[in-house]
Amino acid sequence: MIEKIVPEILTREAFAPFGDVIEVDDNRQHFTINDGFTERYHDLAKVDVEKNNGRTLINIFRSTPLAQPIAIKMMERHPLSSQAFIPLGNEPYLVVVAPKGELDLAAIEVFIAQSNQGVNYHAGTWHHYCLALHQRSDFLVVDRGGEGDNCDVVELDGNKMIAAQ
Repeated sequence: MIEKIVPEILTREAFAPFGDVIEVDDNRQHFTINDGFTERYHDLAKVDVEKNNGRTLINIFRSTPLAQPIAIKMMERHPLSSQAFIPLGNEPYLVVVAPKGELDLAAIEVFIAQSNQGVNYHAGTWHHYCLALHQRSDFLVVDRGGEGDNCDVVELDGNKMIAAQ
């Protein structure tokens, strides 16, 4: 049986069980620097890469949109680190997540993120790879390099479908 999931709007509160939303928010800590010409929005995500002598990697991922509606055919997690995705363009994208621990298919949630919102998955959070929506999109990705296996992948049957956007 096919289950259709309608994405919800990405908010800091709704995403908190899975990680951090990275965005300009005047309700978060911010202050002026550089002689008053720059506003710094400070400490927006908990970057966690140090297990097993890990080091921070800065990457750019280029994602190609999948045909809609999108079948969820895999989930992955990074047990040793967080992983952050920050869009570099002006297109919305989809974020698919499930809580840490054993993968619970009934707990999969889908969010629609705007181009001014990044996400930081906490270590062990299940997620789908980055899902560009309308056109090929680039993302700045902050994750971990170093010793140890840091990517668990589970193949799924595609019975969960994301409603077309």
